[in-house]
Amino acid sequence: MAREPQIPERPPARLYLITPPVIDDLEAFAAALEAALGAGDVAALQIRLKPADEATIVRAVERLAPIARAQGVAVILNDRPDLAQATGCDGVHVGQEDASVASARRIMGANAMIGATCHDSRDLAMEAAEAGADYVAFGAFFATDTKATTHRPDPEILTIWQETVEVPCVAIGGITAETAGELARAGADFVAVSAAVWRHPEGPAAGVRALNAALATASVAA
Repeated sequence: MAREPQIPERPPARLYLITPPVIDDLEAFAAALEAALGAGDVAALQIRLKPADEATIVRAVERLAPIARAQGVAVILNDRPDLAQATGCDGVHVGQEDASVASARRIMGANAMIGATCHDSRDLAMEAAEAGADYVAFGAFFATDTKATTHRPDPEILTIWQETVEVPCVAIGGITAETAGELARAGADFVAVSAAVWRHPEGPAAGVRALNAALATASVAA
């Protein structure tokens, strides 16, 4: 008798950490980042500084990237494929108003990780995937003061994407340890957070532990 095909289980969602938009004290933040990354699993660190000049961004990458890499965490720069390539980042994340996925790929090469903001639109996500994006990001799922947002997708967009497309998806926007599990169960491959870690009342390491616990619980429940 022929065996039924085995559908592989989806791996648990992982944490995707984003820096605050402004880092006033780079050395103090470097220490906080080291503590956060040492507290549990983090897949990627996106360095997102806005507004910031090139020199500030370069200094941040040079200081923070070695800390991330020491923990096996991919370093993604926001918006600027040219600076990402020049500073040796692992990839770049582009928004709808930034460089295109195709141009980012041309600048950074075949091995770079390219991510794209797709708000609440499966059409934008499909266009990004077809252009060669390594992941697409949907959000903001919840209110956030990290950046101005006007799009508020339903978690179902993650489910539909997960069931129809192989390109991984990231959930972003106002996510906390209390809401991360919901998005992981809905289908997010990665859950992107900023304030939930950097503003955690017990410190960044506690923030990472709380989020990883929520994701682990969601994986068991799924």
